[in-house]
Amino acid sequence: MSEREKDTAFLKQCILYDDSVERHKLDESITQLQQNERCVRHAVVLMALLIALALAGVCYAVIFLEPPPQSMTQLITPLIVRVFCVLGGASLICMLAFGGLGLVYRKELTRRREECRRLATRLLESRVGKPGTLPLPAVSVPASKTPPIA
Repeated sequence: MSEREKDTAFLKQCILYDDSVERHKLDESITQLQQNERCVRHAVVLMALLIALALAGVCYAVIFLEPPPQSMTQLITPLIVRVFCVLGGASLICMLAFGGLGLVYRKELTRRREECRRLATRLLESRVGKPGTLPLPAVSVPASKTPPIA
């Protein structure tokens, strides 16, 4: 569990003491965003695997084609190589799109965690009261240990 996930779990635990509609909406929103982020992360991993499969297929075709291709046109001509190229290109585009979507979900989750912090702070202030300010301790500067000049 990452620090971000631990922080989110702690904040969700803190706001459980509040029974307002706002808390329920916030909790549902955070849960949904976490599920969406996890789903996007799995999709990115799947796209990376498909890219690896496409690269392996293209490499296989390059090594084992009879006769060895003399130009790029001869290499792309076979249907199976085209399929691997399309699979790799589409997977790369999807992986970039899913990565961007994951960043959007992470930003939204960060915003919801800030709302959660505000709600937890408000809840603590209503139950315990506002924190008092403590005076800062005085800082003493030690005297210089150099001998006086005569």
